[in-house]
Amino acid sequence: MAPTTPEELAAAVERDGIEFIFAMFVDMHGKPCAKLVPVSALDQTLEEGAGFAGHAAGPMGQTPADPDLIAMPDIATYTPMPWRPGLAIVMCDPHVEGKLWPYAPRVILKNQLAALADRGMSFYAGAEPEYFLVKKGAGGGIQVADELDDAGLPCYDAKGLTRSYTFLTTLSKTMNALGWANYANDHEDGNGQFEQNFGYADALTTADRMIIFRYMVHALAQEQGMLATFMPKPFKDRTGTGMHLHVSLWDEAGSSPLFPDRADPRKLGLSALAYQFMAGVLEHAPGLTAITCPTVNSYKRVAAGTPLSGAAWAPAFVTYGGNNRTQMIRVPDGNRIEIRVVDGLANPYLALTGLLAAGLDGVDRRLDPGEPNTSNLFDLTPGEVAERGMVQLPATLAHAAEALVADPVLRAAFGKVPGGEYVDYYAGVKRAEFDEYHAEVSAWEIRRYLTL
Repeated sequence: MAPTTPEELAAAVERDGIEFIFAMFVDMHGKPCAKLVPVSALDQTLEEGAGFAGHAAGPMGQTPADPDLIAMPDIATYTPMPWRPGLAIVMCDPHVEGKLWPYAPRVILKNQLAALADRGMSFYAGAEPEYFLVKKGAGGGIQVADELDDAGLPCYDAKGLTRSYTFLTTLSKTMNALGWANYANDHEDGNGQFEQNFGYADALTTADRMIIFRYMVHALAQEQGMLATFMPKPFKDRTGTGMHLHVSLWDEAGSSPLFPDRADPRKLGLSALAYQFMAGVLEHAPGLTAITCPTVNSYKRVAAGTPLSGAAWAPAFVTYGGNNRTQMIRVPDGNRIEIRVVDGLANPYLALTGLLAAGLDGVDRRLDPGEPNTSNLFDLTPGEVAERGMVQLPATLAHAAEALVADPVLRAAFGKVPGGEYVDYYAGVKRAEFDEYHAEVSAWEIRRYLTL
């Protein structure tokens, strides 16, 4: 059982031989920010929090002139790091001058979940994190860390798993020691790409675990002389990296699922509520994409050309279907829906906030997503796309940011912040990111235009 009081935390720390604790929170980009707190100062940190210069941490809505951002520990998130004895992580909720800071992604999700509880419901999620193991080359570029991983169809390759056995099993044992119920580890569709799955949980817990999971992958890879990347498209000719989210609504106690219905006339096993929720996600997909695909590089994964393996596995259109991996939303069974437009660098707190708000709008308006799409969307021609009237996902981060600021439902969900509303702040950061990228002159441009 997770500790819930300072006394229970002290007992857990002593039991696990913990000497230091990371007091951790994340910025807009999902970067874990932490202070290393010796156990001797734990009582003080629980009472007073850990202080940060918020402007230095990342986009947290602060300037150098603002008061400290105080990270207050959430005791129930205590997570020892079994591969590094003596260290534990406690996730924190940032405050400023005694009040929860509305720019903090974890605070934003908690606010949305509190509103859901007022409806008598709860939100559950499972994540499928993918990543590449790479190393830097002599010229500053990257290459797959395992030089023997060069097969044309590497997915599920047992030999590739064997060569990375030490890394993968260390991570698996760590997850299981933490009670995360790791149930699968596989070589994914790109050379050097892996996916590791763990059990679903309430949305906040899953978001916390995703932050810790990415931290562990980075740390363990570096200890073994590699780099891990969750970059959506690190290689032009290889499959991109997703973080598919499986989501569902339950009753407030989390004991009765609200999505299944065996009598579903569409034969997907979903309830009317589930279809309404799914329709809301589809309705708000353009603006949501700014959150679920949050980088310039993200849009080289979405609607990407065919890689060496023969399939991109990333959605291009706002569609749903049954057990069909070419759709933006897949319905693997009646218990949940899988959102495939989320990529490896998405901030899980923000992504789940947006998905929940969009889905609830569909429920409130009783939207209908129409009939499921049964086509292989990777095979459609532009003419067939136009004939069917299919909506394409945004082409760039700039397009997605514009869709986000124009979406009143998402605007309301992310809330107000000092000086305005969070979506405007978020979109401003992302527009600046796109502008910086767009100002760069690439090697492709030199090759294409130098002597034209």
